[in-house]
Amino acid sequence: MKDFSAPAIHIFFKDSHSELRTRYAMNALLMFVVTALALVLFSVGNEVVGTDVLSGILWVIIFFSGMSGLSRTFVSEEERGTVVTLQLLSRPTSVLLGKLLFNFVLILSLNVLIAVLYLLMVSRFVILTPSIFWVTIFLGSCSLASSSTIIAAIIAKANTKGTLYPVLSFPIMLPLLLTVMNATRLSTEGAAFSEAFGEFQILVSYTVVVITVSILLFSFVWKD
Repeated sequence: MKDFSAPAIHIFFKDSHSELRTRYAMNALLMFVVTALALVLFSVGNEVVGTDVLSGILWVIIFFSGMSGLSRTFVSEEERGTVVTLQLLSRPTSVLLGKLLFNFVLILSLNVLIAVLYLLMVSRFVILTPSIFWVTIFLGSCSLASSSTIIAAIIAKANTKGTLYPVLSFPIMLPLLLTVMNATRLSTEGAAFSEAFGEFQILVSYTVVVITVSILLFSFVWKD
C-alpha cells in the first residue's frame, strides 16, 4: 500500500501547488458558478418553481461547473511536458490516485460552496432533512471525481479536448445525476434519512465500480 500511497500524495501536493500558483481551474469554476447562479435567479424571478426542478438545477450547475475545470486534470501535464517524467518516476496507479484525490478535494470544496450559495440565494430551495442533503453532496462529489478523472485521462491526447470531455462525460454520469437529483429532492421533502439509503447505495456502488475499472484500465490509457 505504501508503494502507491506515498507517490499519490506527492502528486496530490504537486497539483495543489500548481493550482494555487496558476488558479486556472479555480478561476474557471468560480466564474461559471457565479454566472450560472445569476442566470438561475434572473430566470426564476417571482415564478413558483417546484423543489424537484430546483434540485435538478442545482446539480446541473454542479455538473457543468465540474466540466469547466476538471477536464484539464491530465491536459495540463501534456502542455507542460511533464507526462514522461511522471511515467518514469511513478506507477500508473499512483498517478491515478493522486489525480483522483486532487479532483475530489477540488470538486468537494466547489460543491459545498455552490450548495451554500444556492441555499442563500434561492429562497424557495429549503432543505428539510440536512443529513440527506450533505451526505448526497459528499457522495456525489466522490462519484463526480472518480468518473471525471478517468475521462480526463482518456481525452488528454485527443485533438478536440474541450468538446470531447462533456460528450463522454454526460452518458457516463447520467445515472449519477439522476440519483443525486432524487436524493436532493428527498431532502427538500423532509423524508427520513433511511428513505435515501437506496440512493446512497447507488452512489457508493457507482464510485467503487468506476474507481476499480479506472485502476484496471489506467495503465493502458496512461502509457498509450
